[in-house]
Amino acid sequence: MVLVGRCFSTSVRRNTLSSLAKASAERLSGWKGTSVAGGTTKNFIGGEFVESRSSEWIDILDPSTQTLLSRVPQTTSSEFDQAVAAASQAYKSWSRTSVIGRQRFALELQHLLRQNADAIASSIVLEQGKTIGDAHGDLLRGLQVVETAVGITSTLLAEKIEVSKDMDTDVRKLPLGVVASICPFNFPAMIPLWTIPMAAVTGNTLVLKPSERDPGAAMIIAELCQRAGLPDGVLNIVHGGVPTVNAMCDHPDIKAVSFVGGDRAGHHIYERATKNGKRAQANLGAKNHAILMPDANRNLALNSIVGAAFGAAGQRCMGLSVVLLVGEAQSWLPEIIERAKKLKVNGGFEPGADLGPVISPAAKQRIVGLISSAEEQGGQILLDGRDIQVPSYPNGNFVGPTVIKADTSMRCYQEEIFGPVLSVLSVDTLDDAVEIINNNRYGNGAAIFTQSGATARKFETEVNVGQIGINIPIPVPLPMFSWSGNKGSFLGDIPFYGKSGINFYTQNKTITSLWKSEDALGTRAAVEMPTHH
Repeated sequence: MVLVGRCFSTSVRRNTLSSLAKASAERLSGWKGTSVAGGTTKNFIGGEFVESRSSEWIDILDPSTQTLLSRVPQTTSSEFDQAVAAASQAYKSWSRTSVIGRQRFALELQHLLRQNADAIASSIVLEQGKTIGDAHGDLLRGLQVVETAVGITSTLLAEKIEVSKDMDTDVRKLPLGVVASICPFNFPAMIPLWTIPMAAVTGNTLVLKPSERDPGAAMIIAELCQRAGLPDGVLNIVHGGVPTVNAMCDHPDIKAVSFVGGDRAGHHIYERATKNGKRAQANLGAKNHAILMPDANRNLALNSIVGAAFGAAGQRCMGLSVVLLVGEAQSWLPEIIERAKKLKVNGGFEPGADLGPVISPAAKQRIVGLISSAEEQGGQILLDGRDIQVPSYPNGNFVGPTVIKADTSMRCYQEEIFGPVLSVLSVDTLDDAVEIINNNRYGNGAAIFTQSGATARKFETEVNVGQIGINIPIPVPLPMFSWSGNKGSFLGDIPFYGKSGINFYTQNKTITSLWKSEDALGTRAAVEMPTHH
């Protein structure tokens, strides 16, 4: 995942939305914190949607047309301090709210998210460029975390044991205080929902920064949290780029920082936050491989690989970006290309669209540059999406499905492209394929397609990545489990959601108590003469 750069501008884009997008934008006009009609995105501080007094603003553009949708502020330092102060004040009462009360918020929120799914998905399509179906999937995966957070009355149960006669030790999980979340552009609903419910039900208060490219979904979610009964100040949203990120890492009242994004930003955030004594978790880049064995279910494997490589325009940290064709499976390469050619590239609201634009012109330029580098380094571009034309959207950031025959020495293999590009490598054996995966610096996930249980077992045992799929192309665990990317894809020792999410947002307190049974008050009066032995 990539933390995008900032571009401060006051220019006006005179491009216009498509009729489908315009109708969706009009339906979103009633939300308090966000605008997709050329207005502004507000801060959410202490339960109020407030206009920033910033002098620096970032244009939010529709990736399909470059139409100006909204302007997001670089939150000022005083506004940021107000958000932290609001969270600190709210913590005093929210941390003492019963676990039943905090559970009730999660129950209400999941209901409201389902009711307002169309609005959130439409906001994602407008600002991020996903297809409408993929945008609903973005929300659904976040909603599953909310639904799992409802179980906090069971998952937060304490431990207790009698360690000696009349002596007990119990362990309680208590909230940390004010925590922070820094979110990426590619999942504008899912990633805020990785953190908001988990932080809240464990008794913390939160300052969240959505991506400056597509904050609308987070602002709608904030309004829904308020409707769900979340007290003022428990959730606060601020905006901007590096200054806001650094403030989150530096503020002494913030106890933990959660980040999802790219390598450069992630290393900076993790190092800065931990140097300031904060707990930190950072999901970084990825290079996910799929091994295609000759005995695989051909139709399942090919459809899975093509869908996982090109869905969301390749802007998924768990998307497949490399396929390793083993032995006779190398003859299936033409069919991969043919299936990729059939994918429809179009605006996200258009019926039948399989993938929309990438997030920005700069992202497109970077992706095109990495595709071209493969050609310069001796690779073969078997399907070229660099110059794709989408007639109804001449100004869109479109890159078509691209297939490159490559090797491990090339930039297109070594770097995370974050676009609809599949690198194809040919190997002789399963051992060769596993060796390539294990030598890669990233460790988010890998998949294998085979009908052999023995092959699958060898793969899952020997491959060194955190999340493994067997005939599953994107093996992201459901939130009753925990995210488990490893190697260069994760910094920290406590990952996201599930049991790990509870551990990240809590600290243990152990209490050892002694109440001697002989000290218990008797129920009968003593009438004998007192003695002193």
